[in-house]
Amino acid sequence: MGFKDLKKKKWFSILTNMYVLVLTVFVVWMLFFDTNSLLIHLELKKEIQKLEKQQEFLKDEIANDKKILKKLSDPEELEKFAREQYFLKKKDEEIYLIEYEDSLNIEEKE
Repeated sequence: MGFKDLKKKKWFSILTNMYVLVLTVFVVWMLFFDTNSLLIHLELKKEIQKLEKQQEFLKDEIANDKKILKKLSDPEELEKFAREQYFLKKKDEEIYLIEYEDSLNIEEKE
């Protein structure tokens, strides 16, 4: 089978066509080597999805913080929060912290 026999084959003439070769090189270049390649697009799409999830989480946190701020605008709620979270007290007042045995971090000694 010589070169002349290959030229007669239809698939060989299609593959050696200059337009098909240029188009093939162009497609391979655009898919893998270009700065806007398909691989980079997939990577950026994953990054966008990750950032959108983070954005949703932060929006929920902002909504939660707004509720807390609205709740703390009431002086009684602010005092309750300060007493529970920071153990603040009024003048001439004593506070006793009662810890139960199951809430303590005590390592068992063998």
